[in-house]
Amino acid sequence: MSRTVSAWVTWGTEHLGVVGPFAVDVPWWAEVEPVVTHLRQALGVDVLVLRLLSVDGGEGARDGHVTYHVEALERPEPGLPPPLPADHAFLNRPPLDRPLPDRALLDRSEDELLDRPDEVLDRAEGLRAPWAGIDGLRELLDWASDTLTARGRPPTGPIRQRKTWNLAALFTLPTADGPVWLKATPHFAADEATVIGAFAALDPGLVPTVIASGPGRVLLEHLPGEDCWDASAEIIAGAVTRLVAAQAALAGAVPPGVPDRRGSVLAGQVRDLLAGDVGRELTAEEVTGAYRLVERWPTLDECGLPDTIVHGDFHPGNWRSDGGPPAVVDFADAHLGNPVLDGARACDFLPPAKRPAAARAWIDAWTAHAPGSDPARALAIAEPLAHLSYAVRYQEFLNGIEPSERIYHLGDPAAGIRAALRSVMVVD
Repeated sequence: MSRTVSAWVTWGTEHLGVVGPFAVDVPWWAEVEPVVTHLRQALGVDVLVLRLLSVDGGEGARDGHVTYHVEALERPEPGLPPPLPADHAFLNRPPLDRPLPDRALLDRSEDELLDRPDEVLDRAEGLRAPWAGIDGLRELLDWASDTLTARGRPPTGPIRQRKTWNLAALFTLPTADGPVWLKATPHFAADEATVIGAFAALDPGLVPTVIASGPGRVLLEHLPGEDCWDASAEIIAGAVTRLVAAQAALAGAVPPGVPDRRGSVLAGQVRDLLAGDVGRELTAEEVTGAYRLVERWPTLDECGLPDTIVHGDFHPGNWRSDGGPPAVVDFADAHLGNPVLDGARACDFLPPAKRPAAARAWIDAWTAHAPGSDPARALAIAEPLAHLSYAVRYQEFLNGIEPSERIYHLGDPAAGIRAALRSVMVVD
């Protein structure tokens, strides 16, 4: 298996011990459902994964050996989990094939965890997500259950934890009328309920139905079907053209509170990156080239596309279909800006053979909805600028999350700038 796991288990103020290492069949660190399933069987009680403590090996948020802080919801039977052996022999893992990048930026390592587990598990962290501690997590789950009950739709079984990391926590709640999704997001995420509501007013089937929301949380109806990684030409056209139609209608009517990432704002943020720590990760030649790229933003504005709500991560994994017209999910990166970013994202994530269909659908849709604009030219020059915008967003992630979780995004701002430089070499 490509991901192995150790779980440091607590129950209230008690540090019970460690389960692991054990293998799971899903490589992604944030996907914790198989971890919960294994621990429930091993301990005989329900558990919740609170947060990632350390990672040895792996890359790209997958693989390697991952250590989590896990809370037992009841006291397991005596002797479970086994205590930490004095020689730490339970950590009998193969040697690392490469060192962790920038380990000095993490606030704890596996060695520190072994030497001082109580201190590490109890250490407070100002940037910790609310759902990464048991009190905040219980409050979130109680809110979801109470909200559904007040609406005459109480949960009919246990809440299932699906995913947790620095950008989101995802759970499903069973009800008599079908499953409900609970999503929590950090302070630097867009208000998804507001954004979804703006699109739903124009095309209700384009987005999931919001049942209820609160600061940093939303309850959503389940969308049947599958994610559209292997999208057909019809699904691609449906996702692209429906989103563009709604975006065109929203131009000039973006609800308040949507983050402003228009070209002039992004250009300034990229300059700040280049003048700071990210610039010091790059060569002088790369920094000079990136500054030149920043000067291209006015050229993109000249293409005549209106500023509107941009999805921000419009790849086919965020489209969902049961065979009919796809819906679009995950608006945590939504912002006010140039919609070409969504066209570029769709093309970038699709297999090469399917990219022309996405590009043609996007160009045709904007040609129809914005007469006089030049969407083909916008798409042709957007790729390097899109990578620069992703670099800015990755830095926002790093600035907003606790140190042990930064392993998810370390090096990504500089990598985004290098991707922009590579892509412009191809375009030019």
